[in-house]
Amino acid sequence: MGFYADKTVLISGGAGGIGVETARVFLEAGARVRLVDVSAEALERARDALGGSDAVSLQVNGLDDHDACLRALREGGFPYALVHLAGISLPDLDDLDDLSLFDSTMAANVRNGYQLGRLMHAHGTGTTAQPARIVFASSLAFRRGGLDRIAYSAAKGAIAGMLRAMTRRFAPRVHVNAVAPGIILTPMTRQLIAERADALMAEIPIRRFAEPREVATVIEFLCGPASSYVNGQIINVDGGTVHS
Repeated sequence: MGFYADKTVLISGGAGGIGVETARVFLEAGARVRLVDVSAEALERARDALGGSDAVSLQVNGLDDHDACLRALREGGFPYALVHLAGISLPDLDDLDDLSLFDSTMAANVRNGYQLGRLMHAHGTGTTAQPARIVFASSLAFRRGGLDRIAYSAAKGAIAGMLRAMTRRFAPRVHVNAVAPGIILTPMTRQLIAERADALMAEIPIRRFAEPREVATVIEFLCGPASSYVNGQIINVDGGTVHS
């Protein structure tokens, strides 16, 4: 029996580019995956992309409040691991009086992660012998600041602070880590790459954008037995950008 044979991994934002590849990596390792996202159609496409596997379950859920977050975790049984990829990344609005984008960005990236994490700690099945895992998605934007995405950068920075506090509060029953991707080839970054590809590429020492699987494999590492003493870390997956 493999490590993941009896384990479920919940992936919020599971219909996105990184979400689907993360699900694929966990399925290959023998886990069951629960994909949570806001669009039933997108979730069905994700399951099709994963070969229609019986090990994939879907849940349409916007994670808007306590009850929605609890349902995400409880329906089908509390998961071994929570991978919180749900979020939005949009340019800041020109209207200085309009805080709607800031509010929605914080809610979609941070507030639901705060709720999910606390519920995972309170009701999950982690033990000191086999801790549950939480992996958040921060971003290169937290490290360097997004040129036209102040709200998004703030949200990803908030995830870093939240992770550090959860690490102290939730251990030893839950280990909490994060990935901080750079520019990944997904639908979310398509417009950004179209507008600024040359400038972005010039900042990446290995001179290419990342494939979603290159983030997914780091996420799996953070949930697997090889990371048994890794806790409270934010791992950059950015081709060396932030340190160059």
